[in-house]
Amino acid sequence: GSSGIAVGMATNMAPHNLSEIVDGVIRVIDNPDMSTTELMEIVKGPDFPTGGIIYGRGGILNAHSTGRGLVRMRARTEIEETDKRKRIIVTEIPYQVNKSNLLKNIAELVKNKKIEGISDLRDESDRKGMRIVIELKRDAIEDVVLNHLFRHTDLQS
Repeated sequence: GSSGIAVGMATNMAPHNLSEIVDGVIRVIDNPDMSTTELMEIVKGPDFPTGGIIYGRGGILNAHSTGRGLVRMRARTEIEETDKRKRIIVTEIPYQVNKSNLLKNIAELVKNKKIEGISDLRDESDRKGMRIVIELKRDAIEDVVLNHLFRHTDLQS
């Protein structure tokens, strides 16, 4: 990936899988009239080091065909259930989202009561991988809390 600003021009390019790019370049050299759709069968889209889920492929198609496109990303989450309580586990976050700032933002939203249903927030990440634990209150509906988190934080960007 690359990001920069020059005189009158700014760029922000997502990182891609080098093997896919090399294969794509070879195919374009062999077939210069290849369509963007055909190229996207080889270069499927960005490959983000922090993981996350690409939300819709329209932005990728626009970026490949026009040079401009918006790629929506979501954190990879799962719901765990323990002793009558549920928790949201975040294992991957969108590209260029700072985990510390994300945790501070969630804590601030809970403190200001802009997001209801969260009883605790912990970072259990270690060298094996990322693990943000969002403990829910007993009466919280996990899908509602998760949708509020996507709407009000960088868990979706």
